[in-house]
Amino acid sequence: IHAYIAPSDLHMKQVFGLTSDELIQTAVSSTELIKKLSESLKGSDIRYEFSPEEFTDTSLQFSLELCNKVFDAWEKASPEKPIIFNLPATVERLLPSQYADMIEIFNNEINNRESIIISLHTHNDQGMAVAATELGLMAGADRVEGTLFGHGERTGNVDLVICINNYFARGINPNINLSNLPMIAKKVESLTGMPIYYRQPYSGDYAFTAFSGSHQDAINKGMKKLQEAPKLFGQSWKVPYLHIDPNDIGRKYEKLIRINSQSGKGGVSWVLEQDYNIELPKKIQLELSNYVQKFSEKVQREVSSNEVYEIFLDNFVNPLGNYKLIGYWPRPDDKDPTFIHGEVHIEIDNELHKIKSDGNGPISAFVGAIRQLIDLEFVVENYHEQSVGKGADAKALAIVPLKIKNSHEIYGIGIDSNIDQAAVRAIISCLNRLNKG
Repeated sequence: IHAYIAPSDLHMKQVFGLTSDELIQTAVSSTELIKKLSESLKGSDIRYEFSPEEFTDTSLQFSLELCNKVFDAWEKASPEKPIIFNLPATVERLLPSQYADMIEIFNNEINNRESIIISLHTHNDQGMAVAATELGLMAGADRVEGTLFGHGERTGNVDLVICINNYFARGINPNINLSNLPMIAKKVESLTGMPIYYRQPYSGDYAFTAFSGSHQDAINKGMKKLQEAPKLFGQSWKVPYLHIDPNDIGRKYEKLIRINSQSGKGGVSWVLEQDYNIELPKKIQLELSNYVQKFSEKVQREVSSNEVYEIFLDNFVNPLGNYKLIGYWPRPDDKDPTFIHGEVHIEIDNELHKIKSDGNGPISAFVGAIRQLIDLEFVVENYHEQSVGKGADAKALAIVPLKIKNSHEIYGIGIDSNIDQAAVRAIISCLNRLNKG
């Protein structure tokens, strides 16, 4: 049973109209009545909690005097069945350190400490309830009262989710399982009708997201080197800007990065790598991030992972232009299989061309055919290949840099079930991007 009374001058003078002696007598007589009634319930085990409400607005010596007299009136407290003295910051007016100082003094000066549980009850009027709670525990308190996600009067009580996960982040096991925090959050939102603030620590939608390009880049690099963390730092989780592993509380890695006009190449490349298994060279990362930023500025919102992928396809895989590959048929020579005879069907400015060319490989033969059709000196630099997808559905992705004589280098990307076909599609992409640029 929890009883409380506010012994502050403010309450005594403006609410109760009681003197200090009258207030103590009210608390004592109420405690005695609760004790008498609880004893009439045979076979029950009733414990008592008493709060000097507005503890932080009350003279500390008066709170000690009041609580000592309530302890004596209860008579039943023991180390095995302690009384709880709950010490609230009912309205947050003091610094967390000042609240902790009061807890420490109360802890040191209260009588019969071994038969008492000191409980904290902080509100968040000045936004410091978590700090006040943690310092209060360090000052000697045993217990915390709070709410999930900080619901409560005015600005709310301390958010227990934050407190619990803060200890978890420091390697202290709070023995409370929040491994499925998103489900808990959704349930509380549905029951209360009150949405959780999107920047709420741990539980908010943005709690583990990064918008700025430099943050995204650092997270991307840190995640890739996570296996080195135990050796370098002595702990398994050490990632820039992320103080805990989001997976420990049911959050997902793909939500770490949100793409908007502030995002840089690191965030954009992370999304493609995580969601589509596509790893891009740095030069393409930079170009792509510029396209994504312009799109985000145009729509004035975040860009989804699917939209990033579509922007990637539109600008690097299937860019609009003058060239349209109809088909390419490379055939090994009957005597020398390393020598390729190629036949290319291609539309240039909507005019169909069919041309043959030979080379010491499928790409060489294709380039030879294209050179017969256009007046452009270019060289295909060493290109990068990778697999996209898994199993029977896997496709080849070719990233081709085209070096234009006396000019710059331009990248194109091709995707096909065959790596040679992917590479020639990448060359067509380069030509269309060059013509477009």
